[in-house]
Amino acid sequence: MEQNSPAAALVGLILDCAAEAVLEKAVFSKCRDKSVSRATLTLKRVKGEVLLQVETLRTADTADTEVNKKKPVQAVHENLAPDAAYPRLALLTDDFDQINLLTTVGSCELRRSKGGKETLIGATNIRKALEGFAAGGDKVPKKITIGGNDKVKRRILSGAEPFLMELGVSDPNGRVHDKKQAKYRQINRFLELIRDVEAQLPAEGVLNIADLCCGKSYLSFAVYHYFTAIRGRQVRMVGVDMKAEVMDECNAIARNLNMEGLEFICGDVTLYEFPEGAQVDMVISLHACDIATDIVLNKAVEWGAKVILSTPCCHHDLNRRLSSPALGFIAEHSMLRQKLCDAATDALRLKKLEANGYDVTALELIDPEETPKNIMLRGIRRYDPASARCRKAAEEYRAAYAFLTGEQVTL
Repeated sequence: MEQNSPAAALVGLILDCAAEAVLEKAVFSKCRDKSVSRATLTLKRVKGEVLLQVETLRTADTADTEVNKKKPVQAVHENLAPDAAYPRLALLTDDFDQINLLTTVGSCELRRSKGGKETLIGATNIRKALEGFAAGGDKVPKKITIGGNDKVKRRILSGAEPFLMELGVSDPNGRVHDKKQAKYRQINRFLELIRDVEAQLPAEGVLNIADLCCGKSYLSFAVYHYFTAIRGRQVRMVGVDMKAEVMDECNAIARNLNMEGLEFICGDVTLYEFPEGAQVDMVISLHACDIATDIVLNKAVEWGAKVILSTPCCHHDLNRRLSSPALGFIAEHSMLRQKLCDAATDALRLKKLEANGYDVTALELIDPEETPKNIMLRGIRRYDPASARCRKAAEEYRAAYAFLTGEQVTL
């Protein structure tokens, strides 16, 4: 690009309009590369910084033109810092024979003939307007609103909830600690999954909820807060775990925050019974280790809980029991054996819930890059365990268990 050419003048004008926040967009068309249909330049706010973003639309290289006569289009984005964008914009301008600049103070167009002659139309008026602003004229330019690419996730919990501060997830100002960001996202995701099944719970009266093998009880506090503070429900919720000191700490937090109806019990889940023999509406559990998850699920089924949400951890039991000649080609490799047992254990659990009248599914709780323990087992009680559907599921469960272990099992 020649220094004093119309194209160079246009690039300078684009950057000046961007600096004054009057740039609406620049559209680049008639590209010499026929695989590119057009490019569009706009101002975007990315991570708090105002950048020039170029979106280039080109036909996909992998398009199967024999099947799809019209090639699919791919959008490629490139972000440029305004103070260092000139060289890239100069190259971009050289690739296109028509460029239209749209601003809040006017528009202009660059055309390039087949012979390479450049014509810039309408730039003078934009330049005069910009110079008038710089000279302190009476006319105030209309600034654009610079949108952002950053997606702000609307979470159920903001981080400023008192129980999150008490549990050390956020500081007294409501800012989530950096080291607790994953836990914060995990709690919010769990609440989103609860929101998805909320319609399956009783619409009126007290909700009876149990968090079994609750540990430090992040979920107990979060679920209690969700139903009481956000949904305005009356809740009776119990967290159960074998760690007496942790349960004492959780009870102290609940009392300090006046969370009536929330209590924590030190005890064996297999022996625990919900207060006054009330019908349990929902059972939750996060990362109950190995067969502790099975104990949780069995207790939930025993109670006839309407909704079960459980995220397992440490699938070791089946690894010890696995005895299937047909799967020997997998089991001989320790890492693959464990992955097989992880998936098979959770599949067996879901099938057992299905045999007991539950509609089941496996969901992703959180990004697997943050923790491999990210599978949520969900059960919603819908069917009579004596129905043909459930009897069939029971047969499938017994057959699968025998295939994997060589042992017979009863429900």
